Amino acid sequence: MSLSQAQKKAFRSIGHHLNPVVTLSENGISENLVAELNRALNDHELIKIKLAIAERDDRAAMLEELLAQAGNVERVQTIGKTALLYRKNPKANVKLSNVSRFENHHGRH
Repeated sequence: MSLSQAQKKAFRSIGHHLNPVVTLSENGISENLVAELNRALNDHELIKIKLAIAERDDRAAMLEELLAQAGNVERVQTIGKTALLYRKNPKANVKLSNVSRFENHHGRH
């Protein structure tokens, strides 16, 4: 899965207003964290996560590991200690999906 520049731009616009729903900390990656990330992606498709890790290299490495464990997740953007992630869910609830809500609100189908 690879997003176009236009899609990434649109998702960054949506993501700007989102609050982080999952926090990746120095404690590392647990089964519960991966499950919570997958639940959030299934519900919302586009989510923001907080990277509560002091060192930039450690943040990047742990984020890559988390994405590998979650599988099929596209990183839209990483700024500082925040990452914007996307995974398409064809069966997403339009009331929960940040992407569907945005598209419906802006008249796109």
